Amino acid sequence: MTLGNHSWDQREALVFIERADRLVRPANYPRGTPGRGAALVETKNGKHALVVNALGRVFMTPFDDPFAALERELGACPLGVAADAIVVDFHCEASSEKQGVGFFCDGRASLVVGTHTHVPTADHQILSGGTAYMTDAGMTGDYDSIIGMQKEEPLRRFTSGIPSGRFEPAAGAATLSGVAVETDDATGLALKIAPVRVGGRLEPATPRFWLS
Repeated sequence: MTLGNHSWDQREALVFIERADRLVRPANYPRGTPGRGAALVETKNGKHALVVNALGRVFMTPFDDPFAALERELGACPLGVAADAIVVDFHCEASSEKQGVGFFCDGRASLVVGTHTHVPTADHQILSGGTAYMTDAGMTGDYDSIIGMQKEEPLRRFTSGIPSGRFEPAAGAATLSGVAVETDDATGLALKIAPVRVGGRLEPATPRFWLS
């Protein structure tokens, strides 16, 4: 499970993140931040997948250089050598910065997928170096909402500029949004990529290669 710019919103998370082996916070948080920015996990079929999380800087709090952090993590655990697959979750506001990270990691990761903006994009593709890419996988939640929140309070703030309460999660039917990738066993690079959407309000999407 990867995190992002809200990693520390709950004080209880400080100790939990430090102890959870499969919880990954952005690798470019400052030195000394609890937790880890990457995790090498064993898959059900006995292979090893590296999961790396990084946080963007454009229109967000300017943490350490995400490109340098990704270079460090990818260099320490190369695809096809130390890892059978590598997933990079880039938690970022700007599409341009997400695309930059996609090309920066091309040929060195199985998948670069953007998160944070809550809306699934339609640009899933395999880059020229063999890395699968999608600008944003979208949120899993109620899409009859404003980025997952009940509409009333965000609308009130947009129209009046005055907060009158807390944001509350929308509680309608959820859509599970994500992306599926099939990789080459020999190289770890992507062979196929497709969006995944199940339930809720959005049009369903099931990868064809799941059905074959």
